[in-house]
Amino acid sequence: MRKYAKAMSFALAGMLLLAGCADKESAGGKTGGGEEKEKKYTVGVSQFAPHPSLDAATEGFKKALEDKGLKVEFIDQNAQGDQNNTRSIAQNFVGDKVDMIFANATPSAQAALSVTKDIPILFTSVTDPVGAGLVKSFDKPGDNITGTTDNHPDATKKTIDFMTKEVGAKKIGIVYNSGEQNSVVQVEAVEKLAKDNGASLVKVSVSTSAEVKQASESLVGRVDAIYIPTDNTVVSALESVISVANSKKIPLFVGELDSMKKGAVAASGFSYYDLGYETGEMAAEILTGKKKASEIPVALPQSLTLMINKKAAEAQGLTVKDEWKNAGEFYDGE
Repeated sequence: MRKYAKAMSFALAGMLLLAGCADKESAGGKTGGGEEKEKKYTVGVSQFAPHPSLDAATEGFKKALEDKGLKVEFIDQNAQGDQNNTRSIAQNFVGDKVDMIFANATPSAQAALSVTKDIPILFTSVTDPVGAGLVKSFDKPGDNITGTTDNHPDATKKTIDFMTKEVGAKKIGIVYNSGEQNSVVQVEAVEKLAKDNGASLVKVSVSTSAEVKQASESLVGRVDAIYIPTDNTVVSALESVISVANSKKIPLFVGELDSMKKGAVAASGFSYYDLGYETGEMAAEILTGKKKASEIPVALPQSLTLMINKKAAEAQGLTVKDEWKNAGEFYDGE
């Protein structure tokens, strides 16, 4: 009997030990069925300004991670177009020990990179990532940063060609913030393209969105058309430019499709939602450990189209020609 009781004691102790191991395994990330619990990631979202294209890019980024099946908590921050805010936002993300920073627009990406060399940074809506000091090259971006650029080499050319050849603009007004490096790059490109087509630029620089209306009014009587690049400061006050263009019958052209839909004649561009989505797919590979940021080249937009806003063209004194459809697609507000 003593031997039997001793054996039963050993058996009972063994069962308790197994139960304890099972509890530890469950607490360490296993469910009762032996499956691993789904990991949750924290991503800090630093968007430079309220802006239709930037908003669309952020939406696309989040949707890509959702479609990949990742559980992500997003900490959304918007710098409201103030570069001083971008660094504070980035520093807070570092303090929060986020798993990744999504930087939407050049100033946000620059601020993020200035405060961390360890946390992965995914950027989008950046015109010149090399010139902005974000990456060493498109193929070999750097240790902890990569993303997508919104500078398709043919986009601006198509728009300037349409302005000069189809609309006949000889003097093109351009409003931009000279403090935004991405805008400076675009203005230089537009100036060269205009010159190649026998046209010239009339440049007006602003520092804040409050200055945009006055800058636009200063172009009246001096230009045949206005072009607005993907400048965060100016686009955030685009309604002011549209108001001047409509009232003074000056055709307005822009650097991206979302702004075109708000009331510009035409733009050659792509979907910023798709650009953000592509960035999100990169982010999923990094978060899940499949790749490092340094192993993913900076990507260009995948598609490009010229769209013409018929309603805006008529409001700004242009007669819409049927043959313009050969140059692109008509936008009817749908």
